Formats: sequence, C-alpha cells, structure tokens
Amino acid sequence: MSLQRPYTAAVIIPTGIGARIGGYAGDAIPVIRAMAQVADWVVTHPNVLNGAMLYWSLPQVWYVEGYALDRWAAGEWGLQPVHQQRLGVVLDAGMEPDLQLRHRQVIQAAQATLGLTIAGEVRTDEPLGVGLQTADSGATWGTLAHPDSLLRAVAQLKEQYQVTAVAVVARFPDAQDEAVIRYRQGQGVDPLAGAEAVISHLVVRTFHLPCAHAPALRPLPLDPTVAPPAAAEELGYTFLPSVLVGLSRAPGYVSQRAQGGVWTEQVDAVVVPGTACGGAAVLHWATQGKLIIAVQDNTSRMGVAPQALGIPAVTVTSYLEAIGVMAAHKAGVDWRWCGRGGQH
Repeated sequence: MSLQRPYTAAVIIPTGIGARIGGYAGDAIPVIRAMAQVADWVVTHPNVLNGAMLYWSLPQVWYVEGYALDRWAAGEWGLQPVHQQRLGVVLDAGMEPDLQLRHRQVIQAAQATLGLTIAGEVRTDEPLGVGLQTADSGATWGTLAHPDSLLRAVAQLKEQYQVTAVAVVARFPDAQDEAVIRYRQGQGVDPLAGAEAVISHLVVRTFHLPCAHAPALRPLPLDPTVAPPAAAEELGYTFLPSVLVGLSRAPGYVSQRAQGGVWTEQVDAVVVPGTACGGAAVLHWATQGKLIIAVQDNTSRMGVAPQALGIPAVTVTSYLEAIGVMAAHKAGVDWRWCGRGGQH
C-alpha cells in the first residue's frame, strides 16, 4: 500500500474570457481525461466539463462550481466526496411550453437511461429575465431581472424534495449577431458564459449547494462551417444532459474541518491559462506556495500573465507539457532536470 496521499490538481479555465482551450462546449475534456491519468484527483469547474449533450464522467474528476472553488482555495470550504447527489431542477417560467417539455424529457431520460436521482423540478414563479452583456475586453457577463424568483425556486426544491444539488435551466435571449457567428466559427467568446456564472454563483453563495446551469435556446440554423470546438452545442434541443451528469456526483461543500472533506492544503498543482492568472482561486493558491503551471498556448481575453502579479509560476507551452510537469512533481522529481542534459 502506498504511503503517499492522493496527488490533487486544480484545473482553472475561467468562463466567458474566450479561452482558446476550454472556452467552448466541453472542448477541454480531452485535457482533463489525460490529466486524470497522472493526478489522483482533478478538480475543475462545470464549464470545463459541460459538453451540452456530450460528457465524459470520471470518478477522479470533481465538478466544482466556480464560487465554491474560490471558497475552497481560500480555505473557507472543504469538498466532501459523495456517491450520488439528490438532484433538483429549476425551470425558468420564461421558457415556451415546447422548450419546457424538451427539458422535462431530458430529466426523464436521465432517470430512465442513466439512473440518476432527480428528486423533483420547480418552475420559477416569474421569468428570470436573463440579460447578456459584453465588456470592452470582449469578456462576457450577464444580469437577472428576477434573481429573487430563482432563489424562491431553489428554496422550494430544498424544502419540498430535500435536494442536495441544483441544475438551473434559464431561457436565454436568442441571437444571431456577429458575436454568435464568431463563436460558432471558433473565433470568439462564448456569449452566454458570463451570465451562466452569475446564476450558479448566486445559488451556491446563498444555499451552499452544488449548482450548474444549462441555457434554454432555440436551435440555430444548420451551418456546415461550424468549428469543431463549438459543434457540441449544435446537437439537439438542450444543454442539460452534461449538467445533470456532472452534478450527479459533484462533491458537497462543508464549512467546518471537523466535518471532514478535502481542503485547500491538499492541492498539489494548479493549472491555468497563461493569460488568466488574475482569478481569486489562483491568487489564493499562489500565496500558499502551490505549484502554479501557466499554459501559454491557452490564450484568453483576460490578459493577466503570472509575471504581472508576481506569481512564481512554471510557464509551459502546452497542456501536454503541463501534464509532464505534473508527472515529475508527483514522482518527487525536479522537472527542470527532465529536459535536455538536465540543464536549468
């Protein structure tokens, strides 16, 4: 029996910043699958793993919402592994009847085909009123006209169905503007991502429950030129399947160390895009002396390199090189001696 504790890697790719890898519909899943062969536990957030109707479930990959991930990095929350979550689904009253039916059929399919525990669904008492915004940098964010309606629906799921994790399906504005066209061509920023983060952050901050969001949209016109990284979002009528699968075994959150769980001290490596080092989680881990690996090939609109913040990161070209650094680190080998002639 090995006396080493599990090697834990946190993989951060912030949403809505136009990351070249991980900025589309689950296009970072290959990276996570490869990393899971080196790390014993890989902790990442839903937008990295959600591929609309496509997903790849791995027991050593932990699906942790971004607000909770920040709290974990700060040492305020721990992550508690579970065998299964008791899921609840919030459906936006702003959805048309046919879109509501499509999503109810996803719930039924997830129960009958995958055996997921979905305890109940609640329709909001008002349309959520999602608004989409774009910053000058090109990063996206969003607003809710009726956040109180969302919170009431989640409270009802907790009280009536005793759910332990929540999927939210909100009606998003249909658009076929230049930003959407660029995104479908693999060149732009996900126009929905920033608003999705607002929704899940609100639920997690208020209820301390795992949460992820699936936007409800009308299917876009068929386009044979859609880029492969965006193609998963062209399938079917819904993005909900990957969200339900991810939440079904997402770790719970604990606020007291006496409750057990995995805490920030157990993180060994943090892998982040080379220009997206300004997030709260990365800053917390940098002050804790964690191994920060910055991947230069994964460019983004954030434009914050580790050097600009004084973060002593290991800069690599690609995720393949990052995996090599992780393998050496796990083996207790100074990765700088794994190069040509062992030169530093």
